[in-house]
Amino acid sequence: MSGHGGPDPGAVGQYGTYKLAEDEYAYDVTIRLARVLMEHGATVHMIVQDPDDGIRDEGVLKMDSDELTYPNLTIPLSHVARLRQYTNAVNRLHGRYGKKTYQRMITIHVDSRSAGLNTDVFFYHHEKSAVGLRLAKNIHQVFKRRYLRYQPNRPYVGTVSPRTSLYVVRNSYAPTVFIELGNIRNSKDQRRFVLAQNRQALANWICEGVINDYQRKTLEGQ
Repeated sequence: MSGHGGPDPGAVGQYGTYKLAEDEYAYDVTIRLARVLMEHGATVHMIVQDPDDGIRDEGVLKMDSDELTYPNLTIPLSHVARLRQYTNAVNRLHGRYGKKTYQRMITIHVDSRSAGLNTDVFFYHHEKSAVGLRLAKNIHQVFKRRYLRYQPNRPYVGTVSPRTSLYVVRNSYAPTVFIELGNIRNSKDQRRFVLAQNRQALANWICEGVINDYQRKTLEGQ
């Protein structure tokens, strides 16, 4: 699930004369992730959907507000109502497939902090979900390895930590990982978003972590 959407663009960063909206970049990474997961045989449901936007390779992604919540619901203006709508959609799908099916909820966001702060990718999970923690760790390990390979002179400081206060983490039935991809206001982090190959790399790395988690699940039975 990509964060925000509809009347809420989420965090917004200034990029030259353009504005970069969190919901557009989170959506692009999410739909790229959906594609690579399906290529590996997964069944994927996009909770936030844009009827006009598929995968886009432009650097500056046009802001709009026509996103819908699965299956075809208008996204409300109220923040709490919006989160409740997203989570209800996730939980209905969870009930459809049953507890014995491997089901995971991944929600992707882009942070907004001081423009001078360059951040890494952070992973949050429910404090009481051992399965959610395992998924977060599996994706996190992939990111650490990929940073070591592709950015050997830049240490990776992203972390895995509990953040049960997040609405979708607290209320989703499926084990959930909430991912912050970086700071949309920081010029270095912005390059992580405006280059399509970087957005694809983020999606590929998350997918690799999910596959690793699924393989561990089959071994451990969880």
